[in-house]
Amino acid sequence: MAMNFFEHQDAARRTSKRLIVLFAMAVAGIVIAVDFGVYVGFGFARHASGGNAAGILLLSTIVTLAVIGISSMVRTAGLRSGGSAVALELGATQVSEDTTDPQYRRLRNVIEEIAIASGVPVPEIYVLEQEAGINAFAAGWAPTDAAITVTRGALDHLNRDELQGVIAHEFSHVLNGDMRLNIRLIGILFGILVLAIIGRKVLFNVRGGRDSKGNAPVLLIALALLIAGYVGLFFGRLIKAGLSRQREYLADASAVQFTRQSSGIAGALKKVGGLVDGSKLVATDAEEASHMFFGDGIGYSALFATHPPLIKRIQALEPGFQPDALDNLSARWALSPPDGAEEDRQLGFDSAHGHLPGANAELPIRAAAVIAQVGAPQENDYRRASVISGKMPDDLLAASRALDQAIPLVFALLLDSDAGVRAQQEATIRQRHDDATLAMANTLSAQTAGLHPMLRLPLASLVFPLLRRRPRPELDNFIGTVDALSQADGQVSLFEYCLACLLHRQLTDSLDPSAHWSSGRRKLPEAQNEIALLLSVVAQYGQDTPAEAQRAYAAGMNNVLPDANIAYAPPSDGVGALDNAWPVLDALDPMGKSVLIEGLVAAVSLDGKVTVSESELLRTVCAVLHCPLPPMLERG
Repeated sequence: MAMNFFEHQDAARRTSKRLIVLFAMAVAGIVIAVDFGVYVGFGFARHASGGNAAGILLLSTIVTLAVIGISSMVRTAGLRSGGSAVALELGATQVSEDTTDPQYRRLRNVIEEIAIASGVPVPEIYVLEQEAGINAFAAGWAPTDAAITVTRGALDHLNRDELQGVIAHEFSHVLNGDMRLNIRLIGILFGILVLAIIGRKVLFNVRGGRDSKGNAPVLLIALALLIAGYVGLFFGRLIKAGLSRQREYLADASAVQFTRQSSGIAGALKKVGGLVDGSKLVATDAEEASHMFFGDGIGYSALFATHPPLIKRIQALEPGFQPDALDNLSARWALSPPDGAEEDRQLGFDSAHGHLPGANAELPIRAAAVIAQVGAPQENDYRRASVISGKMPDDLLAASRALDQAIPLVFALLLDSDAGVRAQQEATIRQRHDDATLAMANTLSAQTAGLHPMLRLPLASLVFPLLRRRPRPELDNFIGTVDALSQADGQVSLFEYCLACLLHRQLTDSLDPSAHWSSGRRKLPEAQNEIALLLSVVAQYGQDTPAEAQRAYAAGMNNVLPDANIAYAPPSDGVGALDNAWPVLDALDPMGKSVLIEGLVAAVSLDGKVTVSESELLRTVCAVLHCPLPPMLERG
């Protein structure tokens, strides 16, 4: 049985623990090797110096551990700003939101659609322009700081379906917690490699000295460092390969269930195997990040391979595929390499068509169906995301991608229809920003006022990449304005709270991504008061009468904490009371969050249906708990 999002998160946490154990074993072996070298080197001089061997060995152990530990921490700290740091280190070029390049535009459209379908912020987008091979990777600590990078070869040779398959594969790594583990691997392996670098430098600088006899102990110690470092790197590569291979199979399978067909990602893999450039990276030093790529970018032997054999990956998607078919493709493409854009024209690609439910529709849902959607978008989610993208007005889409219109667009979503309230909001914008921002917000509000409710939060999510590049003081002022606009009429509507809450969470996470997200360990009984508060608010907003709200609350509590005896007590300040509960709830372990979300669905769907506003609240709760939920819930 396939794992759901919460099981993947739990497995990722166990894998992190396993990585720590394996790293500790590798470090122990390195320390022993270095101590042995120090002992032998010290043996040449111990009679002359009268030193204490035990003391020197203890010092050697401390120094070795310190070098490895500090080097790993420094390397990891250098990547704490998230996926963009990894992409830029590898020499990637950022794709701007308002690009007019056709291939960049196609890439951005695919990534934006998949982000909407996944319920996560749009990641930063990069291209390795110097790489002719077909490859890609996702990097970051969490979805809020993720960056997706593709090679120039992927843009040139993959058609839209194949590009979708590759991007969906990378989004699997974004959603399943693989990225955080990948960055930790970079830091750990660097700490091990530093010893080899030190040993090599010492050998180079000392062996040519005049006093070769006096330098013998130092040379032996340097040689021990060099050997220990490369032995550690050997085992480090084994660890990296062992952790990566199975996750690639899982990401391939996730891409298939997401994009509703296997031909896309299978076609991309065939082009990797059939084109002369394959997935190799020539201009990029990808040793550290080799485990992060879609395809093997280094060409390791089977022992160190971070990816399964290409034929096996294709056969897992197309069981009848034979190796000689790849030879035939290779011969054909050697004469005429595939052009992804030309294939799109031949396939007659057109955007998806569909309809959104009515603004006041009540849709039937089931808890199991919603749980299956969390962090694991399916075929229907991708189709719905295409519909959502297609229904957004062109002017608003353009505004979401323009640096000078991103902030006014968010303000436009919050401007009230009541003249008195709006006048107060306009005064706030003018005071905290300027007349140009106010004028743009008023212009955009003419279109946002008629926007379908299901388009509002997805539209705001498109603005996020531009917002997180703003200086922190500007972001603080922006968030303060959002709060003031929401409270201008003396009360905060559900949409206003959801929008503000999502912005707070995403922007806070992005300011220090390595610190603001981690897999929690708190058990449900340890958060029973906060759970009761959340269920009270959800029941209060989701039902028409106090009696129905109380029944909804009881249904939710019976799912989450059946033995708890906490009465229904809706807070006087409504949804705003949740602000203090979020840190506790976000610290729940993955399986606890799964049970909590089941209880929330039970509460909002007591009558078997959910409204758009209830759906937005549920999505917001899931986002704050780092459990991304697609914008349209699966019907029961």
